[in-house]
Amino acid sequence: MKPKARHKLKKSEIKRIAERIKETKTGDTAHLLKSGAIEVAEFTDHTILLVDGVASFFELGDGLFIPTLKGVMKSEIHGKKVVVDSGAVRFIANGADVMGPGIVEADEEIEIDDIIVVVDERHKKPLAIGRALKKGRDMRSPGRSVKSLHHVGDKIWNLE
Repeated sequence: MKPKARHKLKKSEIKRIAERIKETKTGDTAHLLKSGAIEVAEFTDHTILLVDGVASFFELGDGLFIPTLKGVMKSEIHGKKVVVDSGAVRFIANGADVMGPGIVEADEEIEIDDIIVVVDERHKKPLAIGRALKKGRDMRSPGRSVKSLHHVGDKIWNLE
């Protein structure tokens, strides 16, 4: 999928977006916007922030940008994480929400509505970006624990 529009950002726009990124509770990610070429690519249903040509953040809504999986992998963003067992991997890679019984480990600092990275138990590779539906200490309880916002193989992952 090709973007409808793509343009470089002014320093004032970058500063505004960096402030919004801090509001999403994704850990220390705003520093990524201080280096390299920053562009915005607008697609039919997504607005993507490109850092050095890599789709690193996407707009969730209301001007909030959260990291993409490629952004997490390229920039080694160290945010809050949930580790899932190998039985949950194929479901999460297909866009399913993360259920409590599939969680092996969750950061204790996770609060409801935090943006988190879901990784697999074996290789610790990112599978999805999601929003916490429970606190970290309650993640392993039955029911949905993380709402999937972006996963391996979705439209954002496959952007050119």
